[in-house]
Amino acid sequence: MPRSNSAKNSSSASESGPTPSLNGAARTITPSSNSPDANTLTLAQAGDHRAFAQLYSIHKRRIYSLCLRMVGNAAEAEDLTQEAFLQLHRKIATFRGDSAFSTWLHRLAINVVLMHLRKKGLPVMSLDEAMQPSHDDGPGRSFGQPDLSLSGSIDRLALERAVAELPAGYRLIFVLHDVEGYEHNEIAGMLDCSIGNSKSQLHKARLKLRDALRTSLQREGQQ
Repeated sequence: MPRSNSAKNSSSASESGPTPSLNGAARTITPSSNSPDANTLTLAQAGDHRAFAQLYSIHKRRIYSLCLRMVGNAAEAEDLTQEAFLQLHRKIATFRGDSAFSTWLHRLAINVVLMHLRKKGLPVMSLDEAMQPSHDDGPGRSFGQPDLSLSGSIDRLALERAVAELPAGYRLIFVLHDVEGYEHNEIAGMLDCSIGNSKSQLHKARLKLRDALRTSLQREGQQ
């Protein structure tokens, strides 16, 4: 099951339970008293609109951030966030407590984004491209250029820009694996591709990010 990370590089992963069934039989549960959402969630499952509005307020920023990273477009991310909470409103009674509520909502939002990308006919991955040899596939580096592994902390805004500028397929794999913490076998299942293709796409995404960040560092050094 996914672990939510700020990034793999500074991974502070927290483990979660097994993947919940969003279509399971409706059953109101009493969440753990350690959960800050416990009372609110119980009321929302019982149909309390104010409680649901409170859940929306608590979680909307994180869900929006996830959608934005995955689609790279603010307007689409806003629409997808609203759709995710519409889905939550329909399915909240089916939450069985097999994992943290935030994890369950997180997975629901990812499913909404994936459905959106498929409806747009956007290829998540070009299998031809993934199987083609590329000069970028090697570790290579140009002498005289800064080595990002020795550069200390990377400017967060530069990283966010670089991720947003990745091609859609690369960005999706990178976000799912390096930001959201999904394993390649989980990603392969979500995107209906092979584990090898998921790894290939991630590798190419990291290379593109590395080059983009190196270029950003060079520009800053020239100012």
